[in-house]
Parts: sequence; structure tokens; C-alpha cells
Amino acid sequence: MKLTEKQRRFVDYYIETGNASEAARRAGYSEKTAGWIGQENLQKPTIKAAIDARLRELEGKRIAKADEVMQFLTSTLRGEVKEERVVVEGTGDGRSDARIIKVQVSARDRLEAAKSLLKRYPMQLDAKEQKLRLQKLEAEIRAAEQVDDDAVTIVDDLGDGDDENGTAQ
Repeated sequence: MKLTEKQRRFVDYYIETGNASEAARRAGYSEKTAGWIGQENLQKPTIKAAIDARLRELEGKRIAKADEVMQFLTSTLRGEVKEERVVVEGTGDGRSDARIIKVQVSARDRLEAAKSLLKRYPMQLDAKEQKLRLQKLEAEIRAAEQVDDDAVTIVDDLGDGDDENGTAQ
């Protein structure tokens, strides 16, 4: 059985307020009957099912599911996730400007993601094999990120015409 327009509004307002009488008033039922109609609506199977369905839908949007967590951990491990960092650059005359840049997550974060993923698959590998794979993964991540995360890069933007050796071009 389909819900009427008033019943659909009642469901929406009941989820919003949690109060059957208030939901009935807002949905358009009369002030005099809103209290008992609200309670009566909560007893109707179709309205109760609609409320339960909406609550499940809202809950599903707020809480991450296992596959979503696994996808995030995997993309973090692979270095696909970027994070924002604040970088302060000198502009001369004792002044500096801050700006936000996106950088790949650190090797430590990638390693933690790998450990979290391996914890979810304990039956597939024995303890020694897990340890070996983790060590191998750790070495691969360190090799891929030879540049330190906090390294400073100096850029010569004065354009004085000298190359790296100090000779004029």
C-alpha cells in the first residue's frame, strides 16, 4: 500500500523530530487530533516500514561500509590519496606567505594502511609469510619515496643568468 502525501510528510517530520504529535501537526493534521493520529500512524505497518527504511538509508550514508574502508586503505597504500600541507615561503624583505599544497601521504601512513589491510586477511598467509611481505612492502615504499617528506627545496627565481656551477650562460 502506498503512503498518502500527509503520511509521507509525517514520516519525514517524525524522523526529523522524533515526536509523533509534532510530526502529525507539521504534516497537516489538525491540532485537536494530532496527538492520537501521530500515535496511530506509528502503529500502521506501512508507515512503520517507511520510517525504518528511511532510517536505514540515512544510517547507510553516515557510516562507512567495510568495502569503502578497504578501498580507502588500498588507495592509501598505493599512494593515490593526497593530503593538504601548509607551506610557508619567503617573499623577501622578511615577509613570507603561506599556501596549501597537495602531497602524497607519507611512507609511514602507507605502511600503516598496509598493516591494516594485512590484518584483514590473516587466514591467507601464515605469520612468517606475512612478516616477509610486510618487510618487502616497507622496503618498496621507502625506495619509492627517497625524498624526505619534510625536505626543503630551494628555487632560484632571481634569474641572474648563472647556471648551477656559477658560470654565466
